[in-house]
Amino acid sequence: MRRLLYVSAGLVCVGLAYLGAILPGLPTTPWVLLASYCFSRSSQRLNRWLKRSPIFGRLLRDWEEHRGIRRPVKVLAVCLVVTVVSLSIAFGPLPTWAKVVIGGLAVIGISTILFVVPTIPRAKRETGGSRPPLG
Repeated sequence: MRRLLYVSAGLVCVGLAYLGAILPGLPTTPWVLLASYCFSRSSQRLNRWLKRSPIFGRLLRDWEEHRGIRRPVKVLAVCLVVTVVSLSIAFGPLPTWAKVVIGGLAVIGISTILFVVPTIPRAKRETGGSRPPLG
């Protein structure tokens, strides 16, 4: 029963991660990490499938090896959030209070991406480890 719950939760998380990949307001990384956690406790086959995914595999490897995400991923995330939120606020037929809430949530999300989630240093990415490059 526990295995079935973990597999089900993992599949839901993968679905939310895919939605997050196309909807800028929904984060991708937390759902991928949670899916991997669920699969690691229920199905090694699904966990391997997720880690080999062309969309999420690199993100998972970066998190497992370096406990962070790459700078280009951060830049893309921030740019998408700023673009979509700005367009929603400028052109959306929303009440003023909703625009303020959306803007405030965007600031929280961008701050989290920039200041809470670690960025993988270039030296670690290039060498694949924590040692500085030779030379």
